[in-house]
Amino acid sequence: MKLLLIEDEPAVVSVITRGLAEAGYEVSVALDGNSGLQMALNNSSFSLIILDVMLPGINGITVCRSLRQAQQEVPILMLTALGTTENIVMGLDSGADDYLVKPFKLQELEARIRSLLRRKNNSSGIPLPTHTGAILRLADLDLNTDTKTASRQGKTIPLTATEYRLLEFLLKNPRKVLSRLEILEQVWGIDFNMNTKVVDVYINYLRKKINKHHPAELIHTVVGLGYMIRENQADEDTH
Repeated sequence: MKLLLIEDEPAVVSVITRGLAEAGYEVSVALDGNSGLQMALNNSSFSLIILDVMLPGINGITVCRSLRQAQQEVPILMLTALGTTENIVMGLDSGADDYLVKPFKLQELEARIRSLLRRKNNSSGIPLPTHTGAILRLADLDLNTDTKTASRQGKTIPLTATEYRLLEFLLKNPRKVLSRLEILEQVWGIDFNMNTKVVDVYINYLRKKINKHHPAELIHTVVGLGYMIRENQADEDTH
């Protein structure tokens, strides 16, 4: 199985290539953003890309966005030395499928790779509940799963790809308390503990968009447990 590693630190490159080769992967290496982007665009045989954020030339965020704009759907695992929620969200928003904060253990990198490859092959995690029809509806909120668009009272709500997946998962599980780990598993495809603050950040993003010009709250926090999407009911203990 072929992987592309875009990383400029020789010590990191050496550890990753040696470890992944022992695990049976064939690893190609690009030492800067420009060559990494060209290698990814010109070779469709890569099963996964490991992409550092800080690179000579163009950075990893730009590489990732460029690949997604070119309709490249290959899974991207982003490496970052900056583990703050804002930097993680920036990486995921650019189109990355997962992130790993440096320094990391090789075993964790291999676990993340296996998780992303399972997700790519649709063989990991618990399947999302099925539904009939293209419209998921709750109160005055509609989500069209064919056109990937959301609206409230007929007014379109612009969503990023991650926000769409999050809203879709919530609407497929109405009036059900969903833990942060459940949301991570289903929306990001991560089947072990990741920084759950990312979920809180995206819930806040989604709330602001859904509630704009609409006083009735639909996404509710269930303190100590997670989140729930349902019609507004002021007499319940969620908020």
